[in-house]
Amino acid sequence: MSAADHTAETAPPALAASRKFKAFATVFSVSGPVVYCLIQYFNYPLFTYWPADARFVWGFGPPTAADGPNMLWYGWTVTAVLIAAALGVAATIVPERITNRLPLWLIWLVPIVAIPYVVYSLMPWWRLAARQ
Repeated sequence: MSAADHTAETAPPALAASRKFKAFATVFSVSGPVVYCLIQYFNYPLFTYWPADARFVWGFGPPTAADGPNMLWYGWTVTAVLIAAALGVAATIVPERITNRLPLWLIWLVPIVAIPYVVYSLMPWWRLAARQ
């Protein structure tokens, strides 16, 4: 037996080879862009951040003249990551025969399809920046 054979036998299995990790990664990758687009559309950030004051508010906080512009992107992103992670964890509990039905090409297709929506939805901020 060679040293390479001995190492291969004693090495722990790779995380990527795990069935549960595959289910988590697939569901997280597919649901993440969808959840982000829905959160952005309905404007449900976990928190709002004002960089001028370094102030956080839970949920949506409207911009005010005294505080300057608010930043919703951080809240949208954290909310989407938490929901997609919860869906991914739930996928690890589902039987393998169900999670194997999710086609892997969706991991590439869903984010690519989400990009035009995100670009279009952010156009008002770009127009505002172009006027200034």
